[in-house]
Amino acid sequence: MDAVRVAVLREVLAGSEWLPATRRFAGCLRTAVRRQGGGLLLVGTAEYEPWHLAAHLDDEAAWSGRPELSPTLVRHRVPPAAPAHLAVDLSRLEGAGRGETVLVVAPAEPGEALLERVDDARRGGATVLAIDGARTLASLAHDVLHPDAAAGVGLDTVQHLVSAAAGESAEPAPGRGRRRFADRLARLAEQLAAPPPPRW
Repeated sequence: MDAVRVAVLREVLAGSEWLPATRRFAGCLRTAVRRQGGGLLLVGTAEYEPWHLAAHLDDEAAWSGRPELSPTLVRHRVPPAAPAHLAVDLSRLEGAGRGETVLVVAPAEPGEALLERVDDARRGGATVLAIDGARTLASLAHDVLHPDAAAGVGLDTVQHLVSAAAGESAEPAPGRGRRRFADRLARLAEQLAAPPPPRW
């Protein structure tokens, strides 16, 4: 992990606005997927696929005993030989509806094709959440989090903080003890330097 990320985590633990902001957003994500039960669709832009967030949410789902947090990665371009779990294209968003949650990660302008499909999903009843670096998704998203690279909290850091907070809840999952958010961030610090799990 580089020194900038260590400094950001220290700042978060010291009580900056990012700790409550990412916890609030992660709570919204957790509530949406648990309440609706229809699955989590994770999509980026044509230029950016949120592999790391997908991997960490998958890991968090297993670690916290909350399988609903494990996302389906929706891709703009699917290579012909992609395995089934990595072969879901944008047409999946057209059919998204009530009971499903769409999480959009957009470091830059998402593009018209993606915006139209996200709008379709929202009109169909899906909950739409966004980590929006371009600040263009506010009108489509039920909840949005804006990374701020100028403040040292860029897209990668925000995604790691959200994934670390996503498995948190007031009640522990069956067979699991409650863990403090600080413990989750300590585990996150180790993950920041690690490659994605093999599934991704």
